[in-house]
Amino acid sequence: MLRGRRNECAALDRVLDELRRGHSAVLVLRGQTGIGKSALLDYAAHAATDARVARAAGVDSEMELAFAGLHQLCGPMLDRLDRLPPPQREALDTVFGLSNGRGADRFLIGLATLSLFSEMAAEQPLVCVIDDAQWLDRASLDTLAFVARRLYAESVALILATRAPADELSGLPELVVEGLRDEDAGALLDSVVGKALDERVRDRILAETAGNPLALLELPRGLTAAELAGGFALPTAPLSGRIEASFRQRIASLPADTRQLVLAAAAEPTGDAALLWRACAGLGIDAGAAAPAEAAELFRLGARVEFFHPLVRSAVYGGATAQERRAVHGALADATDPEHDPDRRAWHRAQAAWGANEDVAAQLERSASRAHARGGLAAAAAFLERATALTADPARRTERALAAAQAEHDAGAADAATRLLAIAGLGPLNELQLARADRLRARLAFAQRRGADAPPLLMLAARRLEPLDPALARETYTEALGAALTTGQREWLEAAMQAVIAAPPPPRAVELVLTGQALAIIDSPAAALPMLRRALDAFRNETLTGEDQLRGLAYASLVALNLWDDESWHVLSTRHVALARESGALTVLPAALEMHAAYLITAGEFAGAQLELDEADALAEATRSAPLTDATLLLHGWRGDEAAARARIEAAIADAAERGEETTITLAEYAAAVLYNGLGRHDAALAAARRSSEHHPGGVYAKALIELVEAAARDRDTESAAIALERLREATGPSGTDWGLGVEARSSALLRQGAAAEACYREAVERLSRTHVRGELARAHLVYGEWLRRSRRRLDARTHLRTAHELFTAMGAAAFADRAARELLATGETARKRRVGTADELTAQEAQVARMARQGLSNPEIAARLFISPRTVQFHLHKVFGKLEISSRSQLEFVLPFD
Repeated sequence: MLRGRRNECAALDRVLDELRRGHSAVLVLRGQTGIGKSALLDYAAHAATDARVARAAGVDSEMELAFAGLHQLCGPMLDRLDRLPPPQREALDTVFGLSNGRGADRFLIGLATLSLFSEMAAEQPLVCVIDDAQWLDRASLDTLAFVARRLYAESVALILATRAPADELSGLPELVVEGLRDEDAGALLDSVVGKALDERVRDRILAETAGNPLALLELPRGLTAAELAGGFALPTAPLSGRIEASFRQRIASLPADTRQLVLAAAAEPTGDAALLWRACAGLGIDAGAAAPAEAAELFRLGARVEFFHPLVRSAVYGGATAQERRAVHGALADATDPEHDPDRRAWHRAQAAWGANEDVAAQLERSASRAHARGGLAAAAAFLERATALTADPARRTERALAAAQAEHDAGAADAATRLLAIAGLGPLNELQLARADRLRARLAFAQRRGADAPPLLMLAARRLEPLDPALARETYTEALGAALTTGQREWLEAAMQAVIAAPPPPRAVELVLTGQALAIIDSPAAALPMLRRALDAFRNETLTGEDQLRGLAYASLVALNLWDDESWHVLSTRHVALARESGALTVLPAALEMHAAYLITAGEFAGAQLELDEADALAEATRSAPLTDATLLLHGWRGDEAAARARIEAAIADAAERGEETTITLAEYAAAVLYNGLGRHDAALAAARRSSEHHPGGVYAKALIELVEAAARDRDTESAAIALERLREATGPSGTDWGLGVEARSSALLRQGAAAEACYREAVERLSRTHVRGELARAHLVYGEWLRRSRRRLDARTHLRTAHELFTAMGAAAFADRAARELLATGETARKRRVGTADELTAQEAQVARMARQGLSNPEIAARLFISPRTVQFHLHKVFGKLEISSRSQLEFVLPFD
């Protein structure tokens, strides 16, 4: 037990106890420099006698090297990589430089790290101890924070120490480490001094150190016997500065060779003792030089180099002259294997460089390319910025500054990108470079504020690029079109659309989709129809690049929906989800899942839609991003649980109104109209459908018109129904699809009488039977059956009402099923009751796991979709089986309710 740290040690003991019970635990130790965080981490590592311990520490000089911290932690685990699912294995292979694949999505890297930890813990509980997390490179910190939020039942403990609060670690269990109590601080001070102190000096030291253990250990070493005995004034510098000054005094007393050895160790933070000795050989330092530093309790030199405290490293490095630092970096560069670790060697060479050095700058450029391929965008930017500083030739310096600015923009560092653009502007810019700089300024403006200045800036850059780089010019025109669609600037929308259409070669599929959408706004939907159909055909039948598909499939799926083309919607939305999964594009996957879930809802496959929405929610939680709500609202509307649906719809409308998102309001009101039509509350449905149309950014929302016609017809507002029907025909007529013409026929029937009405009902049933939109087919049977009953054709009515009831029941559309049941009862037939679920006791995540297991997904597949480990999936299934009193996955089908 550490002196005065009973509570802190008890907290760490509780973490280890959770580990021994088969659970996972996370704890962040936060406190000022020297407060004892490192000692507490040592306590945890030594107390974990029955666990495997993996350690890493952030180092400020390594903050620019992507995944450097993760390398430290996971290096001994890499022999388990072959046990991971292929996409996860490939992601870590690339991150750790074991292969040359393209950079993986950072969330896929996080999931792969979680799986790797789980694999290690399957053999023996795993304790990961990370010191100085504030100095971890951003990529490693993001990955570990992701893992920390997903740990549950893996027998993994993650303990991090940091000096200050970090956004990445917010919300995780935290223990603030404070100064020792006066009694404990005094005892520690007395043990260090070993003799009686002047009482005034003792009180002054205790007051100024405020219970900081490192200060209590170090400060007395820097005071003379006279100062300790006579009460001379103590230094008044900030505490960390005084502690470092104490270390520097001890370093200054060492022999010259020892000081240089310790400086080399501080400059090479991997702790590789063999590398350090190779560098020392180049500096002419023999093995005996280490002994004085070890005796002074500055560092230990065994199989690895370990400093007594991170402040020793910063004191050594910060106290050296620039010339001394360059000398040890040069020796470390010479000692680093250029084949095994070319990037670290290039970084050491850069730190050793005096003035401009083209050879080193070129090496840094190559390192930037490798970092970018691994997904280390911040590292690539750092390499390029240092290369810029080492470049003497003005033209090359300008080119490297532009490349560094682009890398900083890609890494999300807008201020750094702007600063580097200014550096580039100091040099001679040719026309191509001027155009690239303009393009980057426009992209920065659009990314930072969705600014109206972005489209004209992009158009200017594209015109400059046209004679110089036609391919980049075309890409820039396309970006200008996308920006103008977002900002709604009609002038620039038309200009960008014309430029994209005119630019050779013929437009790509993604460009056709964008230009078609622009044409629909500028001219009319009918005018855009040929172009949009060409785009859908290209996405369905042409071989497209992964980037084009990822960028364009979301647009293409939306176009298919708006063109009433259910077959294309099915094909394209399914492909988008598959492509996002295969490529590990987890930032794209939520939107792809939501679009495909919306298709499944329309197709009446509520259970499948719920699975995909569960996955999208898990991803939003894992990535700490806002969840997507539109498809969830639609599902609530179709299910017909009024209380639950209204709560979600009203909350979504309030939130969207605050943010000014009209599209979400449109979808929410449409979902409300579906809900109320299902419940038979047609007055409320009419009001919601009208509001949905009013809020649609592009005009009347055609899907809401379906609800408006039915609600107005049932509410005997024939004038409103007729107007809505005419608008609906304008949307469905040009489509020529069975979906569009089927809902048009069904809506027309509601306003007709006799044989004309029956002909429309029959047409609606026939057309919709040929589509995927099972919900609309069920509604066609329902309204036809209702009409037949009112026409006193009870036997004919029963056939359609029974079909409607069966379809709605199978889907889980409770309100519509009840409506069909009431109509059946009026014909003299009783509908069969729906099966009642028995899984109310399951937690939200247990229900998610159970639903996916019922669908036949394996534990690793469920784990990948919910961003948890396979062991956590198994843990949840064990709980599910106990609560539902079953013993196997095959029994889930019989005890879980269908959504």
